[in-house]
Amino acid sequence: MMRHLLSTQDLSLDDALLVLDTAEYMATVADRSVKKLPTLRGRTVVNLFFEDSTRTRTSFELAAKRLSADVINFSVRGSSVSKGESLKDTAQTLEAMGADAVVCRHPASGAPHRLAAWVRGSVLNAGDGTHEHPTQALLDAFTIRRRLGRIEGLSVTIVGDVLHSRVARSNVWLLSTLGAAVTVVAPPTLVPVGVEQWPVTVSYDLDAVLPGSDVVMMLRVQRERMTAAFFPTEREYARRYGLDADRLAAMPLSALVMHPGPMVRGMEIASDVADSTRSTVVEQVANGVSVRMAVLYLLLGGTREVP
Repeated sequence: MMRHLLSTQDLSLDDALLVLDTAEYMATVADRSVKKLPTLRGRTVVNLFFEDSTRTRTSFELAAKRLSADVINFSVRGSSVSKGESLKDTAQTLEAMGADAVVCRHPASGAPHRLAAWVRGSVLNAGDGTHEHPTQALLDAFTIRRRLGRIEGLSVTIVGDVLHSRVARSNVWLLSTLGAAVTVVAPPTLVPVGVEQWPVTVSYDLDAVLPGSDVVMMLRVQRERMTAAFFPTEREYARRYGLDADRLAAMPLSALVMHPGPMVRGMEIASDVADSTRSTVVEQVANGVSVRMAVLYLLLGGTREVP
């Protein structure tokens, strides 16, 4: 593994498989009566979140604690950052504290990459703007492999607000590296400029691609990042791009339904679909801890072998 985890584009096939295989071992820790390993005892992990995120921050905190690391949650609200301190000043403060790893979420794309140049410890990108969210893609891949037994050769369809989705970008690169064929489906207004350079097929017709999809990954419509009207109404969006029971029935019986959360039920996905046995939404949250344990272990543990 490398020193940092900033983008899934940086992961080779061997790197990605190593994380997934290590996560399989970490998942067994959750079944023990004592859910802890001494691997990172004496190491310090800082959660540096410039955006609200209950799920990801809690998942990283739990992962670090299960590896016996010391965890510092750096709250931006009320800190020196909110008073005008720069990211570089914050980095120097963390460096002085002796942070071994910094888990960074930031509204600006590229911020974790800048941070990595200023600290000696490892930097883990927990989501930067509309750029990437590597551990979300890794936990999605882990969930697919656990459910379907493989990723290579699968057809994965990613649906919705691709333009603003760091989850979509990270999944496209990782799943392609792992051998899946990826299709993105979205309204033309929510397809990014330059998508033709991605290893994907682009479609605007969800119903046309569902019968051949092994995995359908729905995305959250990110209204907070929208500065214009990207689709007419919620009802129109749901009619064209929402996953309901009829569309679920058009998918292969073994096909999975995924969503990174939080879900907008009734627009992006119908409640009966989100709660069906085909849905992996709850598993994705649980698997996130195992995957983040694996990443922290591989970056800070110093070995390439599963303990």
